[in-house]
Parts: sequence; structure tokens; C-alpha cells
Amino acid sequence: MDTSLENLNKELGLKYPCTWEYKLITDSKDELKKSILELLGDRNYKLVFSKKSKNGKYDSYILSLLVFNDTDRLNIYESLKKDKNIKIII
Repeated sequence: MDTSLENLNKELGLKYPCTWEYKLITDSKDELKKSILELLGDRNYKLVFSKKSKNGKYDSYILSLLVFNDTDRLNIYESLKKDKNIKIII
């Protein structure tokens, strides 16, 4: 089984550039917004509230932006993953 990025892209139907969405879970909306601004700078993106957790402690958001290639998409993911204000990224 070949698991190369090229084959994965074919399976996912990715053709760059494309809009990609990351689901982010946080316990601080304001800190999340600051983090996104720091990480993405002047890139165009859309951050939309998705839902509140059952106990109300966490909020989830959908971050949508144009990615240009696998490296760009994965670098953004890794940067988001390292941010202390993002509890979970999907």
C-alpha cells in the first residue's frame, strides 16, 4: 500500500490551491483569535464558531483558508497543533 502524499491527495481529491478547513477546540475564544492572527499574519482566513461543548467549558471553531500545496497545509496544521490555546485540532 503506497501512502505517499501524492496518492493521499488523489484519494482525498485534493487539487491545489484549495480551501482547507481545520476544526479547532479551545477554552478561550479571545486567546484563540490572537493565536490565529499571530500564526497566519495577513493571510486571508475565516474563523467561524461551530459549537459549545456539552459542559460549556470548550468552544469549537472552523478555520478556513486557501492552502497552496501539501507543505503549506501541513505546516499550518503543525503550527496550530503547537499552540497552547488550541486544545484539539482536527
